Amino acid sequence: MAADLFEIEQDAPREGSKATKAAKRSTILLRLYVQPGAGKAAVTGTRGDALHVRVAPPPVDGRANLACAELVAELLGVPMSAVEVVSGERNRMKRLRVRGVEVDHVRRVLDEAVAEAETRPGNPRHGHANR
Repeated sequence: MAADLFEIEQDAPREGSKATKAAKRSTILLRLYVQPGAGKAAVTGTRGDALHVRVAPPPVDGRANLACAELVAELLGVPMSAVEVVSGERNRMKRLRVRGVEVDHVRRVLDEAVAEAETRPGNPRHGHANR
């Protein structure tokens, strides 16, 4: 399921790099559907081929975009400098580039976050398939 939420951009091989963990890292383009002005930042499931998230700030002066980047960085365990909004700055549908991640780790984390969100009591998506 999580594999449908992002595309992989292979990083260029490093000159003289060995087959280390760092050499296996990739860049992904993660699709988000964002609900700004929510109570707190959270993954709420999926919406089509995008990860559905809520963020607290309203979409004013790029604050919701920053909150999206912060949520993704925390979720995937990467520094904020590794995350950038590449499209959808003024739209609910966004694409974020995340550098230096292991694709298997991203799939696992996103699958867990979506599964937890969709089974969380009080979530309007509780018990529903992807919308």
